[in-house]
Amino acid sequence: MAPEEEAHPASENDEAPTHPRRSGAPERPGWAGEQTTSYASFSIEPLTPHLGAEVGDLDLSVPLDDAQLADLRQAFADWSVLVFRDQVLDREAHKRFGRYFGDLHSHPMNYARTGDADILIVKTTADSAYTAGDGWHTDVTCDEVPPLASALYITETPECGGGDTLYADMYLAYELLSPAMQHFLEGLTAVHDGAKPYVGAYKSTPPEGGYPCNEHPVVTVHPETGRKVLYVNSAFTTRIRGLRKWESEALLGSLYDHIATTPRLHARVEWRPNTLTLWDNRCTQHHAVWDYYPHSRYGERVSVVGDAPRGVAG
Repeated sequence: MAPEEEAHPASENDEAPTHPRRSGAPERPGWAGEQTTSYASFSIEPLTPHLGAEVGDLDLSVPLDDAQLADLRQAFADWSVLVFRDQVLDREAHKRFGRYFGDLHSHPMNYARTGDADILIVKTTADSAYTAGDGWHTDVTCDEVPPLASALYITETPECGGGDTLYADMYLAYELLSPAMQHFLEGLTAVHDGAKPYVGAYKSTPPEGGYPCNEHPVVTVHPETGRKVLYVNSAFTTRIRGLRKWESEALLGSLYDHIATTPRLHARVEWRPNTLTLWDNRCTQHHAVWDYYPHSRYGERVSVVGDAPRGVAG
């Protein structure tokens, strides 16, 4: 058996957050490595060994100082999903938190809604025809520049329980594929069409010119960690360029099944009132479970504009 390769640490001059697997996938797919659980500004309680953590001892209702922000960004790079309990936030505090990561994103469906364009209302009641996000997806990948992160603040949870959100690790989803499949996917581009969920599932009226539709690499490289990501999702991805229709459907269907039916990929966030969860749209998917009808759930979400997804070839 060949000896294991040593991990190469990030350069001392690299200002981006580091990650224990920045230099590439480990020899054993899915190996969690030495995940960081120690930060000077707050405590961390992991949800799984590789994805998701609850953050304690951090009050988001007041501005964070430079040291707290540095730790927050590093924890975000380390865990991809961060959960903050017992937060009492008004909309300005919520938006301030989002702006720690960049400019705020306006959701495509907000064009027809009154109110704050930076806030997406996430509300489900007994009268709802659907609940937003009830299926595996990454937020708004139909945009040319999809959101890098979303922060959902839930203030009302179902009296009966339920309403959890599942998250999936798209680094690990890529790493668990065979080397041959990884190599094949790295050269492909997929179409992400906003009409698929917003018209097809939600039955909304599109704006003049239609909802966004853009192409992104099937395998992307995270701009901060340098790790490869499986970047297709069943909500927005409609086809793979260069393949016959049946080939595209078969391949996408297999990848969607891989994401949905591999428990090893998943972390689960149980919502309680006044919980804020931040997730990295560049390397995760999520599924809002609608198991609480006819009860209600209410929250508000801000998202952050990122950079255009970059493929393996750059």
